[in-house]
Amino acid sequence: MATRCRTQTLQVIDTEYSADSAEWCPLDGCTNILACGTYQLKKPESGPDDEASDRPHTRLGRLYLYSYAADQIFSPVTELQRTETAAILDMKWCRVPVSDHPTLAVADAKGAVTLYRLHDDSCRLQSVASVALGEERLALSLDWSTGRQEGGFPIKIVCSDSKGKLSLILVDESTPSMDIVCQWGAHDYEAWIGAFDYWNPDVVFSGGDDGLLKGWDTRTKAFSFFPSRHSMGVCSIQSNPHQENVLATGSYDEHVLLWDTRQMKRPMSDTHVQGGVWRLKWHPSRGDLLLAACMHSGFHILDCGRQSDECPILSSYVLHNSLAYGADWSRRSPQASFLANREPQPLQFGRSEPSSLDCKDHKLDRAMQNLKIFYESPTASFDVEVEDERGGSALAEHPLENESCPREGRLDSDTTASSGRGPSETSVVATCSFYDHVLHVWRWELQQMEATICN
Repeated sequence: MATRCRTQTLQVIDTEYSADSAEWCPLDGCTNILACGTYQLKKPESGPDDEASDRPHTRLGRLYLYSYAADQIFSPVTELQRTETAAILDMKWCRVPVSDHPTLAVADAKGAVTLYRLHDDSCRLQSVASVALGEERLALSLDWSTGRQEGGFPIKIVCSDSKGKLSLILVDESTPSMDIVCQWGAHDYEAWIGAFDYWNPDVVFSGGDDGLLKGWDTRTKAFSFFPSRHSMGVCSIQSNPHQENVLATGSYDEHVLLWDTRQMKRPMSDTHVQGGVWRLKWHPSRGDLLLAACMHSGFHILDCGRQSDECPILSSYVLHNSLAYGADWSRRSPQASFLANREPQPLQFGRSEPSSLDCKDHKLDRAMQNLKIFYESPTASFDVEVEDERGGSALAEHPLENESCPREGRLDSDTTASSGRGPSETSVVATCSFYDHVLHVWRWELQQMEATICN
């Protein structure tokens, strides 16, 4: 049976600072909440008696909170809150409530991990705890031990940093507070990524700029395997929360590898995606769909459900004009009636307006200054500085739909279809890119085509 995939952009938002992380809240009752993290390098101002080049640049960040309304035809995403922070490298929601609240963990350029609590009555984030990893380092990634949304166990966070170290952090729900229970050297260079085995929270995986992928028993701090199939730095890892022993990794070498953690001598599949793989996200309810943020080649959805040496790419979202970094699936799907009646609309570009969707009314401080800033990538491999006057950039128009038949060939005007469409499912995705500082929210539809012949 052939498949048909369609993508449609719902909204494009200017984040002002360079965007590198987008995360949907996974908890019931809050799946409409989207967080976006940014990273900006500000050039020091020159004084009369010194040179600006002699002083370090400032890494600025901003944490955005948005609300998504599935029943809104136009501009379904609205801004709820913005918080000035240190530059954000990574962030993730805990899959279970912490002290009965949705909680977001943020890793920043000052080498700290901060917990933000989402208050249900006001739909605003409040900083409740923070822990420093050490001096002169950037916190590069983090992951919660609660990937399978199971409670009753100690809640832990693993964080990797620019010194090549991993830190295991224990979260005390009663306070809440955080304590580093152990820290160890994992890689010779930057440890780009640390991630839990969601089926065994005593095991974490790490990838570094040394090109190595390692698995660690946190009780002994000894690595249990040492595969080296990636030819460049390993910068993304995620354990499959739906299928035990399945691990996805991505690298600057532009390959996504799938592993069976019981046998790590060689990967189960190797897919070339034409861009460095900075983020990997498994679908929230399906273990065969993998979303990849691939830097220079945009965002791709891979079909990992077949036994083959390479995973087919079901869809590619390439409307971003810069490095693809942040990506996440929403747990909330568009309403069926909304999808059935909606025609493709022009891209909605610009700053979202504050709203009271699913929350109480809020007053948002609009006193924002346009800064003359320098952009810097979170990765050493792509450090580029570009001066920008913030002069009304516009996004080039693109087709809103992409249809493909990856199992049988492309579905186009020469395709013959006999009986029609089969069942379909739709997901909402948020992606963000760096130098053009934009957040995209788009929908993806996967439909089975009955008795379809693709040439």
